[in-house]
Amino acid sequence: MRTTVDLPKDLMSDLMALSKTRKKKDAVRIALEEFVRRKKIEKLLALPGKIEISDVTAELERMELDESNGAD
Repeated sequence: MRTTVDLPKDLMSDLMALSKTRKKKDAVRIALEEFVRRKKIEKLLALPGKIEISDVTAELERMELDESNGAD
């Protein structure tokens, strides 16, 4: 979608430097994606007690390691 916006030059420069992009379009897309991602996380975190989320990262990593070593 094509949109025209007037952004402060220093803010755009900071955004491009932080996102390590050379094109304004890419920097803005990255910033928008990150904003949306964070808002979705906030929304999920606002649901305590309504859903149960367990961090099983360590268990999955151990299982993958066992599989790669040929263990059952």
